[in-house]
Amino acid sequence: MGAFDSEKTMFEIYRETQYTGLYKVVYYTELQDHNKDSEINHALAGEHYFDGFLKNFGKEDAKQLIDGILARLNSGECLKPEQIAAELSAHLA
Repeated sequence: MGAFDSEKTMFEIYRETQYTGLYKVVYYTELQDHNKDSEINHALAGEHYFDGFLKNFGKEDAKQLIDGILARLNSGECLKPEQIAAELSAHLA
């Protein structure tokens, strides 16, 4: 049984390529009108790395996992998208 669109959060992990080269995340379905365009433009200008949908149930735990993944990537650890999917598997919709 799949989650309804309103029960999941779309996200993308990308590498910022214009300034810092850091990996970042954007939660598209949580963007507000005041930051939507700039956040989407930053992600589009970056290098796509991983995306998916988080189940809204337990989403805060998933965000903590993503923060940890970003920290690892930004410290130079080589994580393949398949490894990220495995780490987030319980939270992906």
